[in-house]
Amino acid sequence: MYLVTVLGNLLIILAITSDPRLHTPMYFFLSNLSLADISFISTTIPKMIVNIQSHSRVISYAGCLTQMSTLILFGYMDCTLLTVMAYDRFVAICHPLHYTVIMNPRLCCSLVLVSFCVSLLDSQVHNMIVLQLSCFKNVEISSFFCDPSQLLNLACSDTLKNSIVRYIIGAMSGFIPTSGIFFSYYKILVSILRVPSSGGRYKAFSTCGSHLAVVCLFYGTALGEYLSSALSQSPRKNAAASVMYTVVTPMLNPFVYSLRNWGIKRALWRFLSRTISS
Repeated sequence: MYLVTVLGNLLIILAITSDPRLHTPMYFFLSNLSLADISFISTTIPKMIVNIQSHSRVISYAGCLTQMSTLILFGYMDCTLLTVMAYDRFVAICHPLHYTVIMNPRLCCSLVLVSFCVSLLDSQVHNMIVLQLSCFKNVEISSFFCDPSQLLNLACSDTLKNSIVRYIIGAMSGFIPTSGIFFSYYKILVSILRVPSSGGRYKAFSTCGSHLAVVCLFYGTALGEYLSSALSQSPRKNAAASVMYTVVTPMLNPFVYSLRNWGIKRALWRFLSRTISS
């Protein structure tokens, strides 16, 4: 699954960079999303594979903090990039005549840079919360990666204040991207309903199909992982929910975009044909 994820997302990136017709804002954001997905899954799965092969489940304290920070960084970057892509679809459908002017290369690069900086800030806030913990009553984490909630549960000291701060930050950092996505699609839906013909409405909404599917997949598995950890006390069930969120979602994203997008299909076919012939 790890190899399929890396290969699938890498093919998306190579197909987009090799085809000049795909050098548009939508595909620029998609290539960055694929890069974030590769980084996201690479923070946890290689370490887990090494642990399985070496029959050792040990990770250093510094390694644990590093893994936690990078996981939050690329996980939240996925979230913010999906919001940026929703805004891109909003501009393309609601303001088509001004699309190239609004979504200029400078703005696109700025949006990706802001996504990275906000994600980095979010990861470092979680890191600072964990660094305040003075000791741990146990050193065994009931998961295959370092999760801030798991580390807070192992702390000796009273972590109520830290937990409240973490949940407030989590709620705010989750509310802003989801609000952006809901607002963009509300405007898109209103704009599409004004189109007189059913064919025109279908054509307009079909450009959002892949993005909407990925959004549902991302937030659906994230919500499932959160509910599983909140309602279930079984480490096995929690680990299974974590696998869905950290492994299955990045693996399925390339398939969703390549199966539903003729531009990606055409670019992939040309890239593979050139590679095989050379």
